[in-house]
Amino acid sequence: MDPLAVLSGFGVGAIVGMTGVGGGSLMTPLLLGVFGLSPAVAIGTDLWFAGITKASGSLAHHRLGHIDHRVTRLLLSGSLPSTVLTIVLMHVTGISTAWSGTLAVALGVLVSLSSIGAGAIGATVLLLLYPRLAAHRIVGTDLAHAVPLTLVAGIGHATLGNLEWPLLGTLLLGSLPGIWLGARLTRSMPEQLLRGVLCASLVGAGFKVLS
Repeated sequence: MDPLAVLSGFGVGAIVGMTGVGGGSLMTPLLLGVFGLSPAVAIGTDLWFAGITKASGSLAHHRLGHIDHRVTRLLLSGSLPSTVLTIVLMHVTGISTAWSGTLAVALGVLVSLSSIGAGAIGATVLLLLYPRLAAHRIVGTDLAHAVPLTLVAGIGHATLGNLEWPLLGTLLLGSLPGIWLGARLTRSMPEQLLRGVLCASLVGAGFKVLS
């Protein structure tokens, strides 16, 4: 067991639980730069990490009443079909590496190709479309939308062989308690503080994508 992997999983999990952002924009660079995975395997491993971690966080936010299920369904109606079509295209063309990259359809494509977007872009979309939605509900709704999206894309990458199972298991040992803690913190944080943390996370994710 790699203590660095457990610690990395915990840190990313806590940030995702608190903001809904950070799964792809933080974990993918770690998998590439720290753990030395190839781009394709890093993306596939991160998608499974994000899907399982966010499923736990989504359950915690659901119990706290932080999810707008109507908005989640609207987002998934566009993002899931585009995710499936992108995975089919990757099989047909043999493309299995990250591409550089509106709203729900584009989000499904971006998540499938790069593993970045389910949290960062999803949260941005929610902030723009529903500016009056409470910050903790933006976080919860973003996580609920990301779970099926990342898992479907992750299954597609697994069929392409783009997955490092042992490392994934070690990362999850840290991320599951981390995301639970982050989700609980959103309940006690003041609205303005949580919005500030969310916006800061989005700005940070943007710089990570551009760098």
